Amino acid sequence: MKSPLAPGIRLVTSFSRDSWYRGFILFLTFLFYTAYHLSRKPISIVKSQLHRNCSLVIRPADLNVTDNDTWCDWTPFDQDNYQTLFGVLDNSFLVAYAIGMFFSGIFGERLPLRYYLSFGMLMSGLFTCLFGLGYYWNIHSLGYYAFIQVMNGLMQTTGWPAVVACVGNWFGKGKRGFIMGVWNSHTSVGNILGSLIAGVFVSSEWGMSFIVPGLIIASAGVLCFFFLVEKPEDVNCSRPQHHIVQENGETEPLLQNGHRSINGAVSTETPEIVEGHSEAISFFGALRIPGVVEFSLCLMFAKLVSYTFLYWLPLYISNVAHFQAKEAGDMSTLFDAGGILGGIMAGLVSDFTGGRASTCCVMLIAAAPMLFLYNYIGQRSLGITVGMLLLCGGLVNGPYALITTAVSADLGTHESLRGNSRALSTVTAIIDGTGSIGAALGPLFAGLISPTGWNNVFYMLISADMLACLFLTRLVFKEVKGWCGQISRARGLREI
Repeated sequence: MKSPLAPGIRLVTSFSRDSWYRGFILFLTFLFYTAYHLSRKPISIVKSQLHRNCSLVIRPADLNVTDNDTWCDWTPFDQDNYQTLFGVLDNSFLVAYAIGMFFSGIFGERLPLRYYLSFGMLMSGLFTCLFGLGYYWNIHSLGYYAFIQVMNGLMQTTGWPAVVACVGNWFGKGKRGFIMGVWNSHTSVGNILGSLIAGVFVSSEWGMSFIVPGLIIASAGVLCFFFLVEKPEDVNCSRPQHHIVQENGETEPLLQNGHRSINGAVSTETPEIVEGHSEAISFFGALRIPGVVEFSLCLMFAKLVSYTFLYWLPLYISNVAHFQAKEAGDMSTLFDAGGILGGIMAGLVSDFTGGRASTCCVMLIAAAPMLFLYNYIGQRSLGITVGMLLLCGGLVNGPYALITTAVSADLGTHESLRGNSRALSTVTAIIDGTGSIGAALGPLFAGLISPTGWNNVFYMLISADMLACLFLTRLVFKEVKGWCGQISRARGLREI
């Protein structure tokens, strides 16, 4: 009698070769972008160490100082304008990132993604390490740190268009919102790991807070060079189904259940895959895709809010709740943990309803009062702080995650492209590049406004949140109108 296969082997063989490759690419790109965000986070943790309240620090007995208030600070961040200087560092990175992103998508469409990503991660690792080496080389020049931030910002633009293009190549529209919602947790996971790693060294040798993440992202670049597979056809796997072809030659997106409607009836036949063109789309051609401009402008303000928290939340917690640098950094990770849940929830809801814009809009509207409450009651107790950080993180990062992943992939494979699969990187770069303008402005405004009081910073964030919602009005109306039409047709069929 032949013995049955072991349960573990049955589980392994139940997945097709395509499924294993898709899971591997999803894991690999998750790892890569986790490393990108992990290397961005240390600056926000180290800020509270570069400028501290020195009266609370035990001074070495053999140290002769003339200023008891700034003896423990790192020059040039020891003066009263330290918040403005921190804003300069943030914007050196973010402005370079925003400008570079518009060009990155163009390069990403025309260069092999494996080489492009590997180069970007290796160079990002180099410049992240160089920032940390400023501690050991005893460099006190603002120009040095600003230059490193500019170069790192340019190198970091290689990441997002490339990983989204790669994932878009492997996954069709089916449950893209949920899959990419889970996958996009790499942003929050990277922020959390970056905070924890930087927190280990921040109070002793803050240079290592940069060097260790720099080595990690450089190692990920080596991994990318040896293992990344850009397209399914490169390893003889089947291509994902993005659209179907109708009899008149027009294309339309697949419905969520994989069926399509023909003359009012639902057909279960396998849709025909549209072959991709070899010519990459132009920048202005990508702008003409319906929805690209609206989602880009929405992301600009949504990312303004998210990146202000990314760069200033540890310092806010340290100043308002009077936590030490490491404790404030650890506490700030709750915002990112909430972002993981928010991104997954946004993906699930948008897949179920088919309304990407409506999902974003509802979450943005809910985020505004939560930001207001967090500022006023968020520091009253540890339980309230934890709850508010998780809630605000989910509502702020949910729309941001949805737009930069599922929405970007949807628009990069839009039916108006008639199968041109080489638009993903350019469309992603336009959306995220526009969003990065907001990412640059948010920390800058926070640096300028925070000396007048943290309340004003939160009013700025709430205003940006509502503006993000405003840009989606047309798309939300279109989605609601479509839902009303479906309900009317369903009623008509029942009456017949």
